[in-house]
Amino acid sequence: MISYSFTDWDGVSPDRENVGFDNYVQIFTRPELFRVFFVSGYYLAASVVQIVVALYFAVILSFNLRFRNFFKGILFFPYLINGVAIGFVFLYFFQDGGTLDSVLGWLGVTTDHPWLGDPTSANISLAGVSVWRFTGLNFVLFLGAIQSIPGELYEAAELDGAGKWKQFRHIIAPSIKPVISLSAILAISGSLSVFEIPYIMTGGATGTQTFVIQTIKLAFQFNKTGLASAAAVVLLLIILLITWIQRRLVPDDKVDLV
Repeated sequence: MISYSFTDWDGVSPDRENVGFDNYVQIFTRPELFRVFFVSGYYLAASVVQIVVALYFAVILSFNLRFRNFFKGILFFPYLINGVAIGFVFLYFFQDGGTLDSVLGWLGVTTDHPWLGDPTSANISLAGVSVWRFTGLNFVLFLGAIQSIPGELYEAAELDGAGKWKQFRHIIAPSIKPVISLSAILAISGSLSVFEIPYIMTGGATGTQTFVIQTIKLAFQFNKTGLASAAAVVLLLIILLITWIQRRLVPDDKVDLV
């Protein structure tokens, strides 16, 4: 793929002319190619929301509450569903006169807004679907880390008069910092490589085209395999760079709980 990225290969012809760094220059200078990076901002914001929501419910359900196993199942269930199925379900959910419009109508709210018809609402809707789908994964990661904390620490904290907030701040948060760092890395890489849901629901139309959808179209629709290979290399390098920076800012140190 790296070698293809320095050529103008169309994916079919046996001839591959070397064009140097021209493909990489195009990615960063052609507005229509670089614009897809801004779409990733919606999914990055959604990733922050899902991490916060997952952490909140993981903390709440780590304590002994009624029906907590039931709520654990509800939170994790969406992650078990195939992404293609989720795309089709929410396609009918957001379509004109679909489930969302029907529910709003029952509540007395009348709207003819096309949820997937303009870039802002479409990207927010798609990002909301990703929150619903991936919150369960972060929830399980956080819950497993929290439940590995020795119970004696909570007992000692309660004897010292520490409330739930102080227990979270001084016991839970420091103990699960490596897991939070892992979730942040997965969130950033995932926001840059979103594919299934926007491809199924909009096909990249109305300003919802992501970096991966654009790369696939360049390779298989416009027969620009060299340019698509360069885009894939750029995506890989961006994810590696962000991960390296994050590991330097948040080192994966062992937390001393004694």
